[in-house]
Amino acid sequence: MLILFNKPYGVICQFSPHEKHKTLKDYIALPGVYAAGRLDTDSEGLLILTDDGRLQHRISHPRYKEFKTYWVQVEGEPEEQALAALRRGVDLGDFITQPAEVRRMDEPAGLWPRTPPIRERKAIPTSWLELKISEGKNRQVRRMTASVGLPTLRLIRYAVGQHTLDGIAPGVWQQL
Repeated sequence: MLILFNKPYGVICQFSPHEKHKTLKDYIALPGVYAAGRLDTDSEGLLILTDDGRLQHRISHPRYKEFKTYWVQVEGEPEEQALAALRRGVDLGDFITQPAEVRRMDEPAGLWPRTPPIRERKAIPTSWLELKISEGKNRQVRRMTASVGLPTLRLIRYAVGQHTLDGIAPGVWQQL
């Protein structure tokens, strides 16, 4: 079984109860499925769940180079040197990232509002990037954009490999 879930902001990627946040159990009432990878509580978007341990490992393990595509709203206007740094790989102190595919993009069409909304500052513009990586270490995308001077305001995982969020509203899942 393969489940595609559009995880809302503020939801924790676990099935056990949490004192402050909703969890996967609040949205998915299927026994025996587990997340293949994770998304931080303050990130949104595609989460894949399965009841197949081998498939779960293949999707989530960096050895298999399953590309993950993120839509990233950042503070500021990205200059080419910042994008070039992301394309080369960024030294985050504890590791150097693999090169990312990155491009500027318009705000995604049909994007749902985030609750709560991001903080906006009148004097500082925001921009959108599409970022593709095959890793997925803790808070990696946020750390990468911050290291090149573009703090992440909103982070949405749009795709994992060939699977995308297309047609899946926040808080909704579909079985493939």
